[in-house]
Amino acid sequence: MQKPPRKLLVTGSSGLIGSEVCEYFATRGWAIHGVDNNQRAVFFGEAGDTRWNQRRLEGSLQDFTHHEVDIRDRAGVLSLLEAVRPDAIVHTAAQPSHDRAAAIPFDDFDTNAVGTLNMLEATRRACPESPFVHMSTNKVYGDRPNTIALKELDTRWDYADSAYEHGIAEDFSIDQSKHSLFGASKVAADVMVQEYGRYFGLPTCCLRGGCLTGPNHTGVELHGFLSFLVKCNLEGREYRVFGYKGKQVRDNIHSLDVARFIAAFIEAPRCGEVYNIGGGKANSCSILEAFTIAESFSGQPMKYQYVDENRIGDHIVYYSDLRKMRDHYPSWDISVSLEETIGQIVEAWKRRTA
Repeated sequence: MQKPPRKLLVTGSSGLIGSEVCEYFATRGWAIHGVDNNQRAVFFGEAGDTRWNQRRLEGSLQDFTHHEVDIRDRAGVLSLLEAVRPDAIVHTAAQPSHDRAAAIPFDDFDTNAVGTLNMLEATRRACPESPFVHMSTNKVYGDRPNTIALKELDTRWDYADSAYEHGIAEDFSIDQSKHSLFGASKVAADVMVQEYGRYFGLPTCCLRGGCLTGPNHTGVELHGFLSFLVKCNLEGREYRVFGYKGKQVRDNIHSLDVARFIAAFIEAPRCGEVYNIGGGKANSCSILEAFTIAESFSGQPMKYQYVDENRIGDHIVYYSDLRKMRDHYPSWDISVSLEETIGQIVEAWKRRTA
């Protein structure tokens, strides 16, 4: 008799990482249970609506079940996990913008911190052996990376301190820094995920993402740097650059490479681990450099306005030190380059607006 497929439960399944994870595991024979209530449209308005991605998954994945559940609903979350009993959980649902959080502090904390606690406790009660992967953020480090000595180059800032030649590692302090309310709510969730691993022995990990991106991103000004930048370029809209001469640097990782690492962790889980997941130095770029790459694909000049005041708590330079990830999971590495990623985003926006 053929064994039934393993079941994966993905929160935020209509978002960038959630949908990529759904597709990746579906192609490997898993039954997918997606949890999403389109809260992104509530946070960001019509431009943040992800129902199109939900419909795409429902139409393209053979064994996909959508669950319209709000992770803030404690009883609803427990009921769902007790009914599904998933073999693994990938928790990507969140209020993702540090700018937006200041206007909706209760919604932000209830979603990011309390929603994560609801998921963890339901997992402990319903399926404690199942690996639990939490999408955290590099904003748990607050603006502390800005205390590192920098050097100014023609098109970017970079670290001047050789200790950060490879980027920010997982032992970088999260204390004595300005996080934004979003960063604080994600710190609460991050530490709780670690604690459920260390205290209860659950197989959990936090993935502290840099700029997670890809063709299925519904980028808006307050969240989704590359996706929104490309959209502005294609539509001839003005993109606003906030401070630092447009030379602020982010490392960009394709959502496929995030899904690949999640799969590696699920197959060989650890308890209460933390990984800085991003594109690393090789896949980093400044806003000015991103303009140039986007223009090379679209053939259109970038229109932008410079705003001298930077965003509160914004990083001047951030790229992830990937050495711990590569050491723990040597079969994993970055497989999609920055240029290829931006090219895919350009083509995806063209298809979506055709």
